[in-house]
Formats: sequence, C-alpha cells, structure tokens
Amino acid sequence: MPAAPRAVGRPWRSPTFRPPAARDGRCSPYQTPEYRTPVLRRRSLRNSTLGISRRRCEIALCGSFRLPKSIASCPTALHASAQAVVPSLVLDDGGTPLFQSIAIMEYLEETKPQPPILPKDARGRARVRGLALIAAADGHPLVTPRIRVYLEKTLQLPEDKRNAWLGHWTLEALKAIEGHLKEKETGRFCHGDTPTMADICLCGQVVGATAYFKCDVSAVPTAMRIYEECMKIDAFSRAHPMKQPGAQAH
Repeated sequence: MPAAPRAVGRPWRSPTFRPPAARDGRCSPYQTPEYRTPVLRRRSLRNSTLGISRRRCEIALCGSFRLPKSIASCPTALHASAQAVVPSLVLDDGGTPLFQSIAIMEYLEETKPQPPILPKDARGRARVRGLALIAAADGHPLVTPRIRVYLEKTLQLPEDKRNAWLGHWTLEALKAIEGHLKEKETGRFCHGDTPTMADICLCGQVVGATAYFKCDVSAVPTAMRIYEECMKIDAFSRAHPMKQPGAQAH
C-alpha cells in the first residue's frame, strides 16, 4: 500500500483572528462550515481522493452559521482572497494563495495526478471541464451567500421568493448537465466509469438542489443516478455536507 501523498497545501489561517463560534466553544478554531459552501465541498472531495488532510479554515462565513452574511469586509477572508470568498489554498512554500475551486483542482491534478480527475484525451478533458463549469460557473454563482444576502437585504425579497430564485437556478444547472449526460461518453459516472472533476461538481449541485432548496429532481434521473454512484465511494460519502461538523438543514 503506497503512502498517502504529502499535503501540497494548507488552508490559510490568521494568526490573530478567531471566529466567534470558536470563542464560545461551538466549533474548533478556523473551522469553516463546509456544509454551506459547495466550493469547499469541491476542494474537500479532491483532497479526500488524494488522501490530503487539512484543517478547515474560517473564511467562508463571518458570523452566524444559520444566516450567511457578507464577508466583503472580513479581514480573515480578504487576506486569503481579494474576492473574500472561499476557497483559498496556501502552498507549503508560501507565495500568493491559489483561489477558485476549479483552478485549485486543476493545480492538484497537475501536481498530484493520482488518482486523476481528468481524462487523458484532450476531447474528454474538455467535456469534463465543460460539465464541471455548468455547476461551478453557471449554477453556483447565482445562489452564493452574497447573492442570498443581496436578495434579502437590498432587494428585500420575502423568503418564499428568495427560495424560488435559489431553487430555480440550482435546478436549471442540473437540467443543463442532464442534457449532456445523454451523450455516449457518459458511463457509470459523468464521463466513463471513473469519477472526474465533473462528478465532484455534480455532487455539490445535487446537494444544493435536494438538501437546501428542496427541488423536484425527477427531471434529472441520470444526474441523480450518478450522484448515488458517487455516494458509494468513501471519499464522496465522507465529504457530504450533512456529515460535516455543525451541519444544519437549510
């Protein structure tokens, strides 16, 4: 049995800032509620498949875990990312933190390619990236905490209308992925019979649709089948947001 690869990076952590939850004992220092953030689930899954362990980093939410708040002024987040969003990855040799979940997964793929999350052929890699980006770039940005806060605080939309917005765009992204899953390249997973970056992103999208926004997913049977296949894999199962410390239903 080969040894697990050495962690290639660690989450950024402030030497001085401790989140309120850490001070009152509800969670350990620098712990991010990963169940709230699909981007961290994407990186968590990739790290899990590599055997990379890391502490969670408190830069996702500043304040209540129940109601996501704007983090634009959070000093912890701003030091790690100019966008003040997760995830960020600080390499062991220092330097500017890496940012954006897809870019971080690409970095891990290039530096620790076993097990691979992209196919060997150029066309296959393009397809997998495309599927992943439907979730990461088209669907998820419309339901992030800052969007939810804007809908509530600035536009002052009532909760039922906010939830309708969130559920609509989450499901639309899944439907778009579903359309591509009818292609011949789809196998047990999104592309062939081994998990790829596309499956990592698909799972986050499904969790958002089912656990958070209570969408009717009957229109995306292939996506749900693949999601269930992924959940049979230990790395995926352990990264499920509802299994993380402090997890709460939406």
